Formats: sequence, structure tokens, C-alpha cells
Amino acid sequence: MRRRLLPLGLAALFFNPSFAQTTDAMRGGAIGTSNVSAPRATEPTGPLTLKVALKLALGANAELSAAGHELEAIEATIIQAQVRPNPEFATSIEDTRRATRITRLQLNQPIELGGKRAARIDAAERGREAASAELDIKRAEIHAIVVAAFYDVLVAQERLRLAQASVELAQRATSAASRRVAAGKVSPVEETRARVAEAGVRVEWTLAGSELATARKRLAGTWGNAIPRFELVESDLEALPPLPALADLNSRLATSPKLLRAKIEVDRRQALEEVERSRRIPNVTVSLGAMRNEQVGLDQAIVGLSIPIPMFDRNQGNLLEALRRTDKSRDELSVTEIRLSNELAQAHERLNTARQEVGSLQRDILPGAQSAYDAATKGFELGKFSFLEVLDAQRTLFQAKSQYLRALAEAHRSAAEIERILGEASPKSTPGSTLAPITTKP
Repeated sequence: MRRRLLPLGLAALFFNPSFAQTTDAMRGGAIGTSNVSAPRATEPTGPLTLKVALKLALGANAELSAAGHELEAIEATIIQAQVRPNPEFATSIEDTRRATRITRLQLNQPIELGGKRAARIDAAERGREAASAELDIKRAEIHAIVVAAFYDVLVAQERLRLAQASVELAQRATSAASRRVAAGKVSPVEETRARVAEAGVRVEWTLAGSELATARKRLAGTWGNAIPRFELVESDLEALPPLPALADLNSRLATSPKLLRAKIEVDRRQALEEVERSRRIPNVTVSLGAMRNEQVGLDQAIVGLSIPIPMFDRNQGNLLEALRRTDKSRDELSVTEIRLSNELAQAHERLNTARQEVGSLQRDILPGAQSAYDAATKGFELGKFSFLEVLDAQRTLFQAKSQYLRALAEAHRSAAEIERILGEASPKSTPGSTLAPITTKP
């Protein structure tokens, strides 16, 4: 009899749905290391465009890869949530004497009641949606970081070019002052002032070079390179991003990854609440087996049913915790919605202010500063102006140009911030959204 019961027990074990699902998962590669790897693009050694920079970062960023692996891990929790409880094989022997020995072989199978498995699967699926939303959030953040870092490099390149032009102008002013001192037209003090001004400009040039090196490393770091390979970045810095209406941006805020993540968290908490509620109903354990009584020489069947009595533990504490965490997630959803709306309004205002500042600098300030500097330089060479007037005009011009670059950089950063909040790229620039570029003399 014992020999017949063992194959029956093993057959029940192998044909149990839980075992079959686990075996299928292992054969399908669900259990084990992930074979998914993001394709890595090669960083160019020449000029770098924004499109290539985004492709590099989205394909090789470590934070984005980590979020992808988290999503794969959550997928495995769904597999685990689908499995059923394992059966239990039990055996016992009463009395050590063979003549009076009683041997029991028994198979116990827990049966889940109260919709526990369905609630568990639903909670796991909500967790997968949350992990997918986190991946979208991280992708939007990386996109915004790359855009901001790219334009930081572009602005740093322009500042270095501006500082180089400033050094050349200071050298010309020093040469002019030296010639006038040699001719006896001005005091040697004028030449000393010119050389001091040139030294100050060279310091600014050194700082601009250091700023460019830092910006290049920050951009290359988004795709995991400690040492940048690209020589420079290429884009039209003066092509300003468009300024959509704030009402249009607010209408798109409902699809923001962060807002969707907060909404999914409410659904996930509600699903976990159902899981805890289902656990209030006890499971049933069905037993089936056989008993061999050697004393009387009989084989007897065993059929049993075990039901816990929920007298003390009704899972009341876990259910109350789940209810309060659901309330917390609803409050966090309201906070997230208000915060994102405020951040979007602030980024929109900064973009609007930067565009206005760029327009004012292009139309009024830069042309006037350039004209004043040209006149002062020519007048100084002809002996009509002092060198202090030339220095003042030069300082005004390059301060205006630096302010212009800062305004351009702020415009692109604000547009990147809007993209980060909304989780998608802003509409492409239209011909009417770009201000006319202005060319200034070095």
C-alpha cells in the first residue's frame, strides 16, 4: 500500500498548477539573469549634435538602465503572484513494533478563499504600471538633463569665443596705447592701464575655458563617459524654443509621467487594500491519504478538512494600515498635481522672460553697445578719447554680450524644464518662433 501511495503523491505534486507554472517560468527564462541590454551608441570624436547626444544618453545612461531593470523585476512579481500554494506530503508512524504499527501517508492541499490570488495578481499588475511610470519619469528627466547640459556646452563655447575676442581687443588697445606713449601723446599710465585691463581679460578667458571643460564633462557623464571624446557641439543657439500658451501646457499636464505615477500609486494602494481585505477570510486545507493498521491488517482512507477560526487574528491591523496608506496616496496625488502646476507656470514664465530679454538685447542693447565701442576705439586711435572711455565702452559691450548668452541659456533651460514636467518634447520650432540673430563685431 505504501508503494502505491508514494507515486500518487508525487503525481499530485507534479500535476499541481503551481508546479507547472513555476516550471514554465523557468523554461521561459523568467527566473535568472536578464539578457536585455540597452544598445550603446558610439560617441563621435568630431562635432556633436543634440540628436546624437540624446541617443547616447537614452541608450547608455546608468540611471535609466536601473529603472529598466526595476521594471523587469516587477514583472517577476506577477509571475510569483499567479502561483498557487504548494501541497504538503506528510507521513507518520505510531508504535515502533511492526505487529502493532500504524502508518499514515497524507497529502495536504491548501485552498485559497476570498479572492486572495486575484487580489494578489491585481496588486502586482498595479506595481508593474507604477514601475513603468517610474521609467517614463526617469526618461523625461534624462532627456531634460541632456538638453540643458548640451546648451550649457554650446553657451560655454560662445563665452570662450567671446573671451578670446575680448583678449584680441585688449591686445589691440594695449598696442594702440603703446604707440601713443612712444609718440609722447599720452602718459605711460595709459599703457599700464591697458596692460592691467588685458591681464583681467585673460583671466576671464581662462575661466571661460575651465567652464567649457566642466560643461563638456557634465554632458558626457549623462552617457557614462568620464572623459569626453567630442570636440564641440553644434546647434543654432539663437534659435529660441517656442513659447506655447500656458493653458495648452496645463491641458497636457494630465499626461505628465509624475502625475500619472501618483494616480497609479492610488490604484496600487487600493489593490493592496483588497489584498489585505481578502486575507481576513481563512484558507481551507484539504487532506487525502491512507492509514495502514498492521495490528488488524487493514488499509483505511483518510479524508480531512482544516479551517482556521478567525477569533483573534482577523488581519485587522494590516487592513487598517492599507486603508491609511491609500488615504496618504490620495493626499500625495493632490500635492503632486499642485506642485507640477506651479513648476510648469514658473518654467513658462522664465521662458517668456528670457525670450523678451533676448529680443530686447538683440534690438536695442547690443547694437548700441557695439556702435559705442567702435566709435570709442576709433576716437582713441585718433586721439579724441581717453583710454578710460575705451575701457568703459569695451566693458559695456562684453557685459551686454554675456547677458545675451545668459538669456539664451535660460531660455533653453526653461524649455528643457517644461519637457521634464510634461514628459514629452515641446513642439518643434516654427519660423515665427525664432528671433532674428544679430552679428556683432569682435
